[in-house]
Amino acid sequence: MNIPNQVSVFRIALAIVVLALYSMDLYLWSALVFAIASFTDWLDGYLARKLNQTSSFGAFIDPVADKLLVAIVLVMLVANYDTIWFVIPVCIIIAREILVSALREWMATQGNREAVAVAFVGKVKTTVQMIAIVILLAADPFGPAGYWMAGYGLIYIAALLSLVSMLHYFRGAWPYLSRQL
Repeated sequence: MNIPNQVSVFRIALAIVVLALYSMDLYLWSALVFAIASFTDWLDGYLARKLNQTSSFGAFIDPVADKLLVAIVLVMLVANYDTIWFVIPVCIIIAREILVSALREWMATQGNREAVAVAFVGKVKTTVQMIAIVILLAADPFGPAGYWMAGYGLIYIAALLSLVSMLHYFRGAWPYLSRQL
């Protein structure tokens, strides 16, 4: 297993560490570990290109690690921010991840992966989403509302960007999808 793939697998392990720290009410530590895990998303891609260690396993495990990290942490946050106003954007974000992953997989089987290549709006969505999660992890959910409300606002922006980016990917895939309908 090459170094970039080890970094991706490490990201999955860090999701469990975030979960453990947060469950012990170590909010700032869980936010710090999540931020480190988020950084490894960039790091594994950088290392794969720099060391010329791209692989089919890396192309598989990197997005899986990303989705697991985000989904595990968002579901955990729903336990503390247990209001429909938090559940709605979380459901939008997780549903988008599942739909876009499935779309990319299907497009790859059709030999048209480039039609759903990562777009700028997807990168912006990921950045906003990661910042929102860091804030929500760091804030005591039972503490001053100003902190976690900032995270709420950003999670709504991330949910909106999730919808926009999902539409972008489906629009790119539409010519291929419409032939199958």
